[in-house]
Amino acid sequence: MLNLQPYADPQYFIILLLALVPLAIGLYFGKRLAWYEVLVSLVFIFLMFDGKKYHEGIALITYMIWQWLLVWSYTLYRKKYNQTWVFYVTTILAILPLVLIKIAPVVHWLQVTTLLGFMGISYLTFRSVGMVMEIRDGSIQEFNPWLFLRFMLFMPTISSGPIDRYRRFVTDVEKAPTRDKYLDMLGKSVKYLFIGFLYKFIVSHVLGTVLMPNVERMAIISAHAQGGWSWWIVAYMYIYGLNLFFDFAGYSMFAVATGYVMGIEVPMNFNLPFLSKNLKEFWNRWHMTLSFWFRDFVFMRLVFLMMKKKWFKSRVTTSNVAYIINMLIMGFWHGLKWYYIAYGLFHGIGLVINDVWLRYKKKHHVPHNKFTNALAIVITFNVVMVSFLLFSGLLDKIWFQR
Repeated sequence: MLNLQPYADPQYFIILLLALVPLAIGLYFGKRLAWYEVLVSLVFIFLMFDGKKYHEGIALITYMIWQWLLVWSYTLYRKKYNQTWVFYVTTILAILPLVLIKIAPVVHWLQVTTLLGFMGISYLTFRSVGMVMEIRDGSIQEFNPWLFLRFMLFMPTISSGPIDRYRRFVTDVEKAPTRDKYLDMLGKSVKYLFIGFLYKFIVSHVLGTVLMPNVERMAIISAHAQGGWSWWIVAYMYIYGLNLFFDFAGYSMFAVATGYVMGIEVPMNFNLPFLSKNLKEFWNRWHMTLSFWFRDFVFMRLVFLMMKKKWFKSRVTTSNVAYIINMLIMGFWHGLKWYYIAYGLFHGIGLVINDVWLRYKKKHHVPHNKFTNALAIVITFNVVMVSFLLFSGLLDKIWFQR
C-alpha cells in the first residue's frame, strides 16, 4: 500500500501538488473549499500512517478523542468557573500522553510507545495545551469542534510544525484571501519550495548524508585513541549544527509553502539565526514558533507566578530562574537523555549570562560598531555550535559507550 512521509521525496510533492490544484483554483476565485481541504488533509494523514504504521494511526485517533474531550470540557467549565487546580489538572492531562511517550523508552514501556506513540504528537500537544491556556485566559471562549479538528489536523504542519496558534489559524481558515493576496502567497510558496529543496535535498544531503557519517566515525575513533578528545569533534560540531539548520529549515519551508497554497499563512520558523548577535536574539530567530510558544506559555507564566507569589525580591532573579526552568523544560521535551537536559541547561545559563552582559553594556555605555557586531555574531554562532555538539549526543557515544 502507498505510504507517504511528509516532504520525503519527489513522489510526495507531485501527489501533493496535484491534490492541491482544485483547492488553489477555488481560492483564486475567492472560494475556500473547506470540505475538500479537510479531505486532502485526511487522505495525506491516512497515507502517513497506513501499512506498517497503522498502530500510529490508531494512536492518533485515540489522542485526538482525548484532546477533543479535554478542550471541550474545559471550555464548558471555564464559562462558569475558573479554579486554578482545574486548569492545572486539565493542562497535565493534555500533556500526559506526550510525557508517557518521553518516559517510555527510559523505563522500557514498549507497550506505551506502541499504544500512544505517533509522529507529530509533540506538535499536536503544543497546539492543544496552547488552546487550554488561552481558554483559561479568556482569549478563547467558544469551542468549535469543526475548527478544533481542522486546527489540530492541519496536514502541512502535523508532523513537525511550525506551531500555529488557534486564533490566528481560525482568522485564516474562516475566509478566503483576496485574489491579489493569494497570488502573492502563491509566489512566496514557489520561492519557499525552491529554498526548501536547496536546503533539504542539496545542502543537508551533502552535510548530513555525505560528510557527517564519515566525520562522526573519525571523531569517535580518534577520540577513543586520544583519551576523549579529537579535532574531528570540532569538525563534527560544525557539520552537525549546520545540517540541523538546513534540514529543519528546509522542512519548515515546505510546510509553510504548502500552507500558503492552501490559503493559510503558516508562521515562519527560522529567520537567519546564525546572524544573531546574542543568544536572546538567536532564540528570536531559531525555531521561532517553538521558542515563542515556550516564551508565552512557560516563561511569561513562570515569571507572573513567581512575582505574584513573591518568591524572589528581585525581578532580575525572577527572570533568571524562569530562563533556566524554561530552557530545562525544553531540554526535557527533546528527550530524557543527559545531553538534551544539558543542552537546555546550557541555553538557560547562557540566557542569564546574556542578560547580565546586556545590562552591563547598557549601564556602562559600552560602544558598539560594525566590528563589535561582527564579533558578537561570530561568538554567538560558536556558542550555539557548542550547544549543538552537546545536543547531538556524540559526546555520549565517546565518553559513555566505549
